[in-house]
Order: sequence, then structure tokens, then C-alpha cells
Amino acid sequence: MTTLEIRDLHVSVETKEGLKPILRGVDLTVNSGETHAIMGPNGSGKSTLAYSLAGHPKYQITGGSVLLDGEDVLAMSVDERARAGMFLAMQYPVEVPGVSVSNFLRTAKTAIDGEAPALRSWVKDVRSAMENLRMDSTFAERSVNEGFSGGEKKRHEILQMELLKPRLAILDETDSGLDVDALRIVSEGVNRVRSTTDVGVLLITHYTRILRYITPDFVHVFVDGRIAEEGGPELAERLENEGYDRFLVNS
Repeated sequence: MTTLEIRDLHVSVETKEGLKPILRGVDLTVNSGETHAIMGPNGSGKSTLAYSLAGHPKYQITGGSVLLDGEDVLAMSVDERARAGMFLAMQYPVEVPGVSVSNFLRTAKTAIDGEAPALRSWVKDVRSAMENLRMDSTFAERSVNEGFSGGEKKRHEILQMELLKPRLAILDETDSGLDVDALRIVSEGVNRVRSTTDVGVLLITHYTRILRYITPDFVHVFVDGRIAEEGGPELAERLENEGYDRFLVNS
């Protein structure tokens, strides 16, 4: 069983005026098999949490701790976090010209597992995952994210998740920029991983529409760098009807 424990996490970002506090004491525990939806208005710190967990150098940890099965995540390099089983699906995936999707995926799998996957079974797994995500076979030979549409970039992120099988998946606004069909396909991919592994999921979103396809076990409302309220799926329904105004008034 995998457990991510975030305790009193404080994070700042460097600006022209100096360090600006973003996260102001976040406490959160995610266990294997659980899906936690992180919701909140723009600028509330949701993506800061995602990138801080992944080790982005832009974000400075100024207090608190993050443990993955008792191991200090904050002491790990970015690649060590990935090998420990942490995965980040980015809101804005970057282009990697000259590196094909197929080479990128196999290299990543090899780095995480410590050995290259058997070629025949790997090709079969990649082809099956791409078919499930409605991705053309020629996609594998394109450069990573270069010239991809928004929907293609997000499908590629979920393709990585399906093939790398992380212990903890952080999905940063995976629904952003997707039309209804792409949202359904991406959500089905996430649900396949949830049903076939014991992955813990942090699903960060501004809207509730993705939660119509991916049912969370817990919902956490982020406001001003803190968790303002917690509950079950019913909290997301309340946010759909009422928005975030009542939290902003009290923040």
C-alpha cells in the first residue's frame, strides 16, 4: 500500500518583488486506490501543489514535509521522485523536438523499471493503449508534443500514465482545453488505470465536468493556498451549483 503524506506544506515562488507565499499550510493524505479531487478558483494554489510535489525548481518549499511511504520526497531529485512512483500529467505539456513518442515512452519505462521492457510485449502494450485512447498508430513516430493539438497532448499524458503505471498520479487540469469527446476518452483512460492498478490519484481541476466521468472519493476545496473545506463527491455537486463565492468572501 502506498501513502502520500503532506503535512503543513508551505511553498513560495520567486517574483520581481521577492518570494511570494502561495501554499500556506497544506495537510493532505492520499492512499493507494483513492482519488482526491483538488478544486478551487484560479490562483488558489492547486497547480503550485502539483509542481511542488513533482520537484519543479521554480517553487521553493519554505516549511512542512512530504512523505511517500515514509521516504522524504522533498529530499529527492525530480528523477528520483519519478522512479519512486510519482507521475505528473502537466496542464501545459512541453514540446520535445527530435524525440519520438515511441522512444520517449520506452526510455521512460526503462528508467523507472531499471531495465528495458521486452520489445514484443512492449509494442503490443503501446499499440493497445493507443487504440484505447483513439490515437492513430502514426502518432508514435511523431516528436513529443510537437504540433500536437490540445487534445493530443492530454491523450499523450494519459498514455504515459497507462504504460508507466505509477503509484501516485497527479493530474493537473487534465480537462483543460478538451472538447466533450476528448474529455470522455481521457477520463476513460484514467478510469482504466484506476481499475487495473492501486494508483492513488490527485485530480486537480477548476471545473466539475471531469468529475462526471471520474468519481472522486474525496473533494478538497483550495482557497488562498489552504484547504478551505473537505468532503465527498457531494461537495463537488455543491460547488457546481454555488461556485466558490462563499469561500472567497471568508478568505
